[in-house]
Amino acid sequence: MKPTSLRLAIIDDEPQSRQTLRILLNDYCPQVEIVGEADGVLTGFKLLQPIAVDAIFLDIQLGDGTGFDLLNKFPNPSFQVIFITAFDDFAIKAFRYNAIDYLLKPIDIDEFLRAVNKITPARQPDHNEQLTNLLETNMTGKFEKIALSSSEGLHFLELKDIVRLESDTNYTTFYMVSGEKVTVAKTLKTFEELLPNDDFFRPHQSHIVNLTYIKKILREDGGYLLMNGNSKIPVSRSKKEHFLSMMKGRFLQ
Repeated sequence: MKPTSLRLAIIDDEPQSRQTLRILLNDYCPQVEIVGEADGVLTGFKLLQPIAVDAIFLDIQLGDGTGFDLLNKFPNPSFQVIFITAFDDFAIKAFRYNAIDYLLKPIDIDEFLRAVNKITPARQPDHNEQLTNLLETNMTGKFEKIALSSSEGLHFLELKDIVRLESDTNYTTFYMVSGEKVTVAKTLKTFEELLPNDDFFRPHQSHIVNLTYIKKILREDGGYLLMNGNSKIPVSRSKKEHFLSMMKGRFLQ
Protein backbone atom coordinates (compact mmCIF):
# COMPACT_ATOMS: atom_id res chain seq x y z
CA MET A 1 0.00 0.00 0.00
CA LYS A 2 1.38 3.41 -0.95
CA PRO A 3 2.09 5.85 1.91
CA THR A 4 -0.32 8.78 1.99
CA SER A 5 -0.13 12.13 3.73
CA LEU A 6 -3.03 14.08 2.19
CA ARG A 7 -6.73 13.18 2.31
CA LEU A 8 -8.79 14.61 -0.56
CA ALA A 9 -12.46 14.49 -1.61
CA ILE A 10 -13.96 15.15 -5.04
CA ILE A 11 -17.29 16.95 -5.43
CA ASP A 12 -18.45 17.30 -9.03
CA ASP A 13 -21.77 16.46 -10.69
CA GLU A 14 -20.11 15.17 -13.89
CA PRO A 15 -19.02 11.49 -13.64
CA GLN A 16 -16.43 12.03 -16.38
CA SER A 17 -14.85 14.91 -14.46
CA ARG A 18 -14.66 12.86 -11.28
CA GLN A 19 -13.07 10.01 -13.21
CA THR A 20 -10.49 12.38 -14.76
CA LEU A 21 -9.51 13.69 -11.31
CA ARG A 22 -9.28 10.14 -9.93
CA ILE A 23 -6.97 9.09 -12.75
CA LEU A 24 -4.76 12.17 -12.38
CA LEU A 25 -4.50 11.76 -8.61
CA ASN A 26 -3.74 8.05 -8.85
CA ASP A 27 -1.18 8.49 -11.63
CA TYR A 28 0.64 11.63 -10.48
CA CYS A 29 0.01 12.10 -6.75
CA PRO A 30 1.13 9.10 -4.68
CA GLN A 31 0.92 11.26 -1.55
CA VAL A 32 -2.86 11.60 -1.91
CA GLU A 33 -5.66 9.36 -0.65
CA ILE A 34 -9.13 9.91 -2.16
CA VAL A 35 -11.49 9.51 0.78
CA GLY A 36 -14.76 10.00 -1.07
CA GLU A 37 -16.75 11.51 -3.91
CA ALA A 38 -20.05 13.36 -4.17
CA ASP A 39 -22.13 14.85 -6.98
CA GLY A 40 -23.98 17.73 -5.32
CA VAL A 41 -24.52 20.06 -2.39
CA LEU A 42 -26.45 17.63 -0.22
CA THR A 43 -24.30 14.60 -0.99
CA GLY A 44 -21.19 16.72 -0.55
CA PHE A 45 -22.36 17.88 2.87
CA LYS A 46 -23.14 14.31 3.94
CA LEU A 47 -19.70 13.22 2.76
CA LEU A 48 -17.69 15.99 4.42
CA GLN A 49 -19.56 16.49 7.68
CA PRO A 50 -18.36 13.35 9.51
CA ILE A 51 -14.84 12.99 8.09
CA ALA A 52 -11.56 14.91 8.14
CA VAL A 53 -10.06 15.92 4.81
CA ASP A 54 -7.12 18.14 3.95
CA ALA A 55 -8.67 19.49 0.77
CA ILE A 56 -11.55 19.14 -1.66
CA PHE A 57 -11.88 19.53 -5.41
CA LEU A 58 -15.12 21.46 -5.76
CA ASP A 59 -17.04 22.14 -8.96
CA ILE A 60 -18.87 25.47 -9.11
CA GLN A 61 -21.99 24.22 -10.88
CA LEU A 62 -23.61 21.25 -9.14
CA GLY A 63 -26.92 19.57 -9.92
CA ASP A 64 -28.70 20.87 -6.80
CA GLY A 65 -26.91 24.20 -6.37
CA THR A 66 -23.39 25.58 -6.48
CA GLY A 67 -20.08 24.94 -4.78
CA PHE A 68 -20.65 28.23 -2.95
CA ASP A 69 -23.88 26.80 -1.49
CA LEU A 70 -21.92 23.85 -0.13
CA LEU A 71 -19.25 26.06 1.44
CA ASN A 72 -21.93 28.15 3.14
CA LYS A 73 -22.75 25.04 5.17
CA PHE A 74 -19.22 25.13 6.67
CA PRO A 75 -18.75 28.48 8.48
CA ASN A 76 -15.22 27.55 9.54
CA PRO A 77 -14.01 24.84 7.16
CA SER A 78 -10.96 22.84 8.19
CA PHE A 79 -10.17 21.90 4.59
CA GLN A 80 -8.57 23.74 1.70
CA VAL A 81 -10.52 24.17 -1.54
CA ILE A 82 -9.46 23.86 -5.16
CA PHE A 83 -12.31 25.03 -7.36
CA ILE A 84 -13.10 23.50 -10.73
CA THR A 85 -15.16 25.31 -13.33
CA ALA A 86 -15.99 25.57 -16.97
CA PHE A 87 -15.31 29.11 -18.14
CA ASP A 88 -17.24 31.47 -15.87
CA ASP A 89 -16.18 35.12 -16.05
CA PHE A 90 -17.49 36.22 -12.67
CA ALA A 91 -16.30 33.15 -10.73
CA ILE A 92 -12.81 33.30 -12.24
CA LYS A 93 -12.53 36.99 -11.43
CA ALA A 94 -13.65 36.26 -7.86
CA PHE A 95 -10.99 33.55 -7.51
CA ARG A 96 -8.32 35.93 -8.80
CA TYR A 97 -9.43 38.69 -6.43
CA ASN A 98 -9.10 36.30 -3.50
CA ALA A 99 -5.89 34.51 -4.63
CA ILE A 100 -7.71 31.17 -4.59
CA ASP A 101 -6.61 28.23 -6.72
CA TYR A 102 -8.93 27.08 -9.46
CA LEU A 103 -8.80 24.71 -12.43
CA LEU A 104 -10.53 25.24 -15.75
CA LYS A 105 -12.19 22.36 -17.57
CA PRO A 106 -10.72 20.58 -19.44
CA ILE A 107 -8.06 20.26 -16.76
CA ASP A 108 -4.47 21.07 -17.65
CA ILE A 109 -2.06 18.61 -16.01
CA ASP A 110 0.56 21.23 -15.13
CA GLU A 111 -2.04 23.49 -13.51
CA PHE A 112 -3.49 20.48 -11.70
CA LEU A 113 -0.11 19.47 -10.25
CA ARG A 114 0.66 23.06 -9.26
CA ALA A 115 -2.60 23.26 -7.31
CA VAL A 116 -2.15 19.87 -5.60
CA ASN A 117 1.42 20.70 -4.60
CA LYS A 118 0.15 23.76 -2.70
CA ILE A 119 -2.00 21.62 -0.41
CA THR A 120 -0.57 21.16 3.08
CA PRO A 121 -1.73 18.86 5.89
CA ALA A 122 -2.10 21.87 8.18
CA ARG A 123 -4.77 24.40 7.27
CA GLN A 124 -3.35 27.67 6.00
CA PRO A 125 -4.19 30.52 8.43
CA ASP A 126 -5.49 32.87 5.70
CA HIS A 127 -7.53 30.31 3.78
CA ASN A 128 -10.77 30.87 5.71
CA GLU A 129 -10.56 34.63 5.17
CA GLN A 130 -10.05 34.01 1.45
CA LEU A 131 -13.14 31.78 1.37
CA THR A 132 -15.18 34.24 3.44
CA ASN A 133 -14.33 37.08 1.06
CA LEU A 134 -15.13 34.84 -1.90
CA LEU A 135 -18.56 33.93 -0.52
CA GLU A 136 -19.33 37.59 0.26
CA THR A 137 -18.36 38.53 -3.31
CA ASN A 138 -20.60 35.81 -4.70
CA MET A 139 -23.51 36.96 -2.52
CA THR A 140 -23.21 40.70 -3.23
CA GLY A 141 -21.88 40.53 -6.77
CA LYS A 142 -19.36 43.24 -5.82
CA PHE A 143 -15.59 43.23 -5.53
CA GLU A 144 -14.62 45.12 -2.39
CA LYS A 145 -11.35 43.45 -1.33
CA ILE A 146 -8.34 42.02 -3.09
CA ALA A 147 -5.95 39.43 -1.63
CA LEU A 148 -2.29 39.95 -2.47
CA SER A 149 0.46 37.43 -1.85
CA SER A 150 3.80 39.05 -1.02
CA SER A 151 7.05 37.88 0.55
CA GLU A 152 5.53 38.84 3.92
CA GLY A 153 2.37 36.79 3.51
CA LEU A 154 -1.19 37.39 2.32
CA HIS A 155 -2.60 40.92 2.46
CA PHE A 156 -6.33 41.70 2.22
CA LEU A 157 -6.78 45.22 0.87
CA GLU A 158 -10.00 47.23 0.61
CA LEU A 159 -10.29 48.57 -2.94
CA LYS A 160 -11.58 51.90 -1.62
CA ASP A 161 -8.32 52.37 0.33
CA ILE A 162 -5.96 51.87 -2.63
CA VAL A 163 -4.57 55.22 -3.78
CA ARG A 164 -2.43 54.01 -6.66
CA LEU A 165 -0.29 51.21 -8.12
CA GLU A 166 3.18 51.53 -9.59
CA SER A 167 5.08 48.95 -11.62
CA ASP A 168 8.75 48.05 -11.66
CA THR A 169 9.24 45.47 -14.42
CA ASN A 170 7.41 42.35 -13.14
CA TYR A 171 6.63 43.79 -9.71
CA THR A 172 3.75 46.04 -8.66
CA THR A 173 3.57 48.18 -5.53
CA PHE A 174 0.21 49.16 -4.00
CA TYR A 175 0.12 52.50 -2.17
CA MET A 176 -2.63 52.72 0.45
CA VAL A 177 -4.37 55.76 1.96
CA SER A 178 -2.89 54.74 5.34
CA GLY A 179 0.64 55.04 3.95
CA GLU A 180 1.15 51.28 3.83
CA LYS A 181 2.90 49.83 0.77
CA VAL A 182 2.55 46.26 -0.51
CA THR A 183 4.75 44.88 -3.29
CA VAL A 184 3.81 41.75 -5.23
CA ALA A 185 5.47 39.77 -8.01
CA LYS A 186 2.81 40.47 -10.64
CA THR A 187 2.66 42.82 -13.59
CA LEU A 188 0.59 45.99 -13.65
CA LYS A 189 -1.44 44.55 -16.54
CA THR A 190 -2.71 41.81 -14.19
CA PHE A 191 -4.36 44.44 -12.00
CA GLU A 192 -5.48 46.63 -14.90
CA GLU A 193 -7.61 43.66 -16.00
CA LEU A 194 -8.92 43.00 -12.47
CA LEU A 195 -9.65 46.39 -10.93
CA PRO A 196 -12.99 48.09 -11.77
CA ASN A 197 -12.46 50.61 -14.56
CA ASP A 198 -15.11 52.94 -13.12
CA ASP A 199 -12.74 53.68 -10.23
CA PHE A 200 -9.25 52.86 -11.49
CA PHE A 201 -7.45 54.22 -14.55
CA ARG A 202 -4.03 53.57 -16.10
CA PRO A 203 -2.74 57.01 -17.19
CA HIS A 204 0.76 55.76 -17.91
CA GLN A 205 2.45 52.42 -18.62
CA SER A 206 3.91 52.37 -15.09
CA HIS A 207 0.92 53.61 -13.09
CA ILE A 208 -2.70 52.92 -12.18
CA VAL A 209 -4.58 55.46 -10.06
CA ASN A 210 -7.76 55.43 -8.01
CA LEU A 211 -9.77 58.34 -9.43
CA THR A 212 -11.13 59.13 -5.96
CA TYR A 213 -7.69 60.21 -4.74
CA ILE A 214 -6.78 62.65 -7.52
CA LYS A 215 -6.29 66.08 -5.91
CA LYS A 216 -5.33 68.09 -8.99
CA ILE A 217 -4.63 67.80 -12.69
CA LEU A 218 -1.35 69.60 -13.37
CA ARG A 219 -0.54 70.91 -16.85
CA GLU A 220 3.23 71.01 -16.35
CA ASP A 221 5.53 68.92 -18.58
CA GLY A 222 2.72 67.42 -20.62
CA GLY A 223 0.40 66.62 -17.72
CA TYR A 224 0.52 65.09 -14.23
CA LEU A 225 -1.94 63.93 -11.62
CA LEU A 226 -1.37 65.11 -8.07
CA MET A 227 -2.51 62.26 -5.84
CA ASN A 228 -3.37 61.91 -2.18
CA GLY A 229 0.02 61.92 -0.43
CA ASN A 230 1.31 64.44 -3.01
CA SER A 231 2.78 61.92 -5.43
CA LYS A 232 2.83 63.17 -9.04
CA ILE A 233 1.78 60.64 -11.70
CA PRO A 234 2.47 61.35 -15.38
CA VAL A 235 -0.30 61.13 -17.95
CA SER A 236 0.88 59.79 -21.30
CA ARG A 237 -0.17 61.60 -24.47
CA SER A 238 -2.07 58.58 -25.75
CA LYS A 239 -4.17 58.42 -22.57
CA LYS A 240 -4.84 62.13 -22.03
CA GLU A 241 -7.98 62.50 -24.16
CA HIS A 242 -9.61 59.38 -22.73
CA PHE A 243 -8.70 60.42 -19.21
CA LEU A 244 -10.16 63.92 -19.54
CA SER A 245 -13.43 62.58 -20.98
CA MET A 246 -13.72 60.21 -18.00
CA MET A 247 -13.06 63.01 -15.53
CA LYS A 248 -15.69 65.28 -17.07
CA GLY A 249 -18.35 62.80 -16.18
CA ARG A 250 -16.98 62.12 -12.72
CA PHE A 251 -15.61 65.36 -11.25
CA LEU A 252 -15.54 68.23 -13.71
CA GLN A 253 -18.65 70.31 -14.34
